[in-house]
Amino acid sequence: MPARRVIDRCLQLAQFTEEPGYITRTYLSPPMHGVHDCLTRWLREAGCEVAIDAAGNLRGVYPAAMANAPRIVIGSHLDTVPHGGAFDGILGVVLGVALVESLGGRRLGTEIEVIGFSEEEGVRYGTCFIGSRAVVGNIDDGLMQRIRPAILEFGLDPAGMAAAAWQHKISAYLEFHIEQGPVLESLELSVGVVEAIAGQTRAVVEFQGKANHAGTTPMLLRRDAVATAAEWISFVEQMGRNTPGLVATIGGLTAEPSVSNVIAGRVTATLDVRHAADAVRRECTRVAFTAAFDIAARRGLQCATRMIQDHAAAPMDAELTTLVESSVRAAGQSVYRMISGAGHDAMIIAQRHPAAMLFVRSPGGISHHPDECVREQDVAAALAVGKKILEHWS
Repeated sequence: MPARRVIDRCLQLAQFTEEPGYITRTYLSPPMHGVHDCLTRWLREAGCEVAIDAAGNLRGVYPAAMANAPRIVIGSHLDTVPHGGAFDGILGVVLGVALVESLGGRRLGTEIEVIGFSEEEGVRYGTCFIGSRAVVGNIDDGLMQRIRPAILEFGLDPAGMAAAAWQHKISAYLEFHIEQGPVLESLELSVGVVEAIAGQTRAVVEFQGKANHAGTTPMLLRRDAVATAAEWISFVEQMGRNTPGLVATIGGLTAEPSVSNVIAGRVTATLDVRHAADAVRRECTRVAFTAAFDIAARRGLQCATRMIQDHAAAPMDAELTTLVESSVRAAGQSVYRMISGAGHDAMIIAQRHPAAMLFVRSPGGISHHPDECVREQDVAAALAVGKKILEHWS
């Protein structure tokens, strides 16, 4: 299948949305039926048996040349963020379909499962990776109770959730995904080999000062929560700049009472810290917390911190990543290894099965936005790499 057809299919699936004029498709929302219908037709035409599991994952299995063969899985997610793009997640699923079609009915020494995960973004329930968690058997009772109404409304049976977990021997999980960043474009490369997904810390930091009149309170007598937060934010930014491989972000900031003529008495800030080495990430988080307390104390304020999330880094399987790297080289592309700063389904799969990822260049580094796009030459490069990977099981 030419790369142009892959792109056109992604754009076709983008029409299934909860909001006309935008691409919004959350976990098991009604538009997901249309996505499933298209993918089911394409997969069956390629020779796959197709089913939808209790978590809402669409799964097409292409048989092997012999019985009781192991299985490789190619997949990504089908959901989007609100007002998202046409290629985040969905490109990896459509590329999986295209790779099966490229076999032209020829059977390999392994089964191929193409999977479209029902949920990765965490929009509807605030919990990410519902689809991939289901296939590794990691849906706990609390989450199950929350998502049960959506499963029933979509026409699925929650009682089948345990059966959604893979029963076959999984030799490899491969995820093709847009980079969602500017690195490959800056290097003028079509694809990149992901060697690890960075660990993530998310926390909330609160500065408690004293609200007072903006016109009558001298500067030296203020306990200004905004000024305190600003000094701390500058510290965090410098820490991120000075620590190789670290990204540190204050993405949310709420001041109270948030009016122009009142000194803010309270500020709540979010902290996001990511690094491929968990020890570095956790130490930098500790340093950021310590700085918050120290700055607050010097200015006469109180400080409190609350941890929201601590996800360990997920290294990709070394042997499988080497295969992807050699396939990139064999496809005539330059090899570049990189760390993913964003979370992906591969980080969940890697807990139980060998996993690898290939990034595809994101023009402008744009993602989670309607302007998200891909270049035909880059999609063609990813297809060529995928075909070389499949040759390993010929």
